[in-house]
This record gives sequence, structure tokens and C-alpha cells, in this order.
Amino acid sequence: MDLGPHAAFIWISYAAVTVTITGLILWLIADGRKQAADLEALERQGVKRRSAAPGVR
Repeated sequence: MDLGPHAAFIWISYAAVTVTITGLILWLIADGRKQAADLEALERQGVKRRSAAPGVR
């Protein structure tokens, strides 16, 4: 595969996109865990979800 004179730019662009997407995925995983921990802490304090059916925990 011949990328011509712009090969370095193309490879750097692919690397930048890969790093960005990987960073976003890791951020989403970390944020999801934080949200779950925050929700668990609220439930331990007795705060209920408005969307929960009455009597269901």
C-alpha cells in the first residue's frame, strides 16, 4: 500500500483517532462506575428513585 508523500500525516491521524477513542471509552467506563457508586450511596442513605414502583427496592 503506497500512501505517497502524506504517509506520516495519515499514520499520525490514525494514531490520534485511536488514542482519542480509547480515551473516551475509558472515561465512559470510569464515569459509569462513579455514577453507580453515587447511586448506591444515595440508596444507602434512603433516597429512593422516583421511577421505582412503590414497594420495590
